[in-house]
Amino acid sequence: MADNQLFVRKSLKVLLEEAAGEQRLRRVLGPLGLTTLGIGAIIGAGIFVLTGQAAAEFAGPAIVLSFVISGIGCAFAGLCYAEMASMIPIAGSAYTYSYATMGELFAWIIGWDLILEYSFGAAAVSVGWSGYIVSFLRDLGISIPPALTAAPGTQLIELPPLEALRGFRVGWQPFTDQVAKALTERGLDANAFPQAVGVFNLPAFCIVGLLTALLVVGIKESAWVNNAIVIVKVAVLVLFVLAGASFLLRHFEVWQKNWEHFIPENAGTFGKYGLSGILRGAGWIFFAYIGFDAVSTAAQEAKRPQRDLPIGILGSLGICTIFYVLVAAVLTGLVDYRQLGVPDPVAVGIDATGVTWLKPIVKLGAIAGLSSVILVMLLAQPRIFWIMSQDGLLPPMFARVHPRFRTPYITTILTGSVVALIGGLVPLAILGELVSIGTLLAFVLVCAGVWVLRYTEPEAPRPFKVKFLPLVAFLGIVVCLVQMLSLPLDTWLRLVVWMLLGIAIYFLYGRHHSLVRRSPTEAATGTVPAS
Repeated sequence: MADNQLFVRKSLKVLLEEAAGEQRLRRVLGPLGLTTLGIGAIIGAGIFVLTGQAAAEFAGPAIVLSFVISGIGCAFAGLCYAEMASMIPIAGSAYTYSYATMGELFAWIIGWDLILEYSFGAAAVSVGWSGYIVSFLRDLGISIPPALTAAPGTQLIELPPLEALRGFRVGWQPFTDQVAKALTERGLDANAFPQAVGVFNLPAFCIVGLLTALLVVGIKESAWVNNAIVIVKVAVLVLFVLAGASFLLRHFEVWQKNWEHFIPENAGTFGKYGLSGILRGAGWIFFAYIGFDAVSTAAQEAKRPQRDLPIGILGSLGICTIFYVLVAAVLTGLVDYRQLGVPDPVAVGIDATGVTWLKPIVKLGAIAGLSSVILVMLLAQPRIFWIMSQDGLLPPMFARVHPRFRTPYITTILTGSVVALIGGLVPLAILGELVSIGTLLAFVLVCAGVWVLRYTEPEAPRPFKVKFLPLVAFLGIVVCLVQMLSLPLDTWLRLVVWMLLGIAIYFLYGRHHSLVRRSPTEAATGTVPAS
């Protein structure tokens, strides 16, 4: 097939016929069910892990504004995602949608980008999980050597429970510039405290390995278990907000002190506090919202997609944004934002309240919630590999299914091994930025794709149709691009290297083995090059 057919598409007709030939999913989800699904998918690592990091490094207490900006960008992208999902009401990912609408090259780019999102996302969550489990075990009197709790080269310091250090996380933690400055301001010499250097994040490595083994054998999660996890997550956050707000009302001077500089003065570089810090914080914590696409992929199970999908997407985004703003406000009110650059900021916040009975509940809730997020990401990533292999874009070995467990075991083991090593070796800051920029890129492409399809496929059925297009798509692209541009240059360089690697693999292998490009049978049933 000619090289100019890089944009050959999978036929919508063929996809829908394939879906009709399989067991149809029951349309049982209404607005409430879809909203609950979105809340369960969104609440996870972003709020339990990245909130404190973004406040400490970029935005200060104004991280609450960063969450609002990211939520707005997600609302625009979510509407566009819902239209694409309703056009192809098949359980799948943006990779499948793009293959059917924008062509093979775009599908590969989005699929390769999803690999970045899911793999590095799972690694980032595993680092956060490590912070909470280390904190929880410390409360039980069990200590893990500090060198085995952080990425190589990470400077660590152990802080005791002194009155002068009220609001600090007790125990081992990253020795950041913010921590050093705060110690100096309190007249304390950092050299007086034990210090260490990270070698490997063993807890992060272990949790990924354990969940990978479960996924290879096959793990079945019933609806009630998933609902229970959602209830635990939400209950933990409600308890934290209530306990924190109660403490701050009794000690209002603490909130006044910690919010004295709501938008900290810019430190002289773009993204280090000030207005630019709010934008960089928004781009960095965008990872917190990536679960909302679970709503749009449930189009085949929605009772009335045209009405229910936008309610589910916007409803879950709105509720989660309110949760995020409240948690961020209480957290930065309880603790000096400079002390929140740790993997377990909510645990630090609850420590500051002195509500001892709530500490194990919050930490266990966070551990359970983060475990489920890692599991979902490790489940999704091999499926992307598997689908791409089914289309011939990756070697056939990636599509192999275990003869006994009936799971894509090769891709699961490969994904788990790589993610475990990344979680053990790469700092949380780098992981968070990579996941966010990958997600933002995917949303930009989805917004652009819906816009383009209005002109290239004007007659295609659209059960849900975004109003005010192209304005909504344009605003989604702009808001996401602004957040991408606010991220550091080295994050962009890593993204460019990743995408160049992916494009090289496509042209060296995928382009020559693509079943859609090569198969006359599929061509005869409706696969055509995009115009």
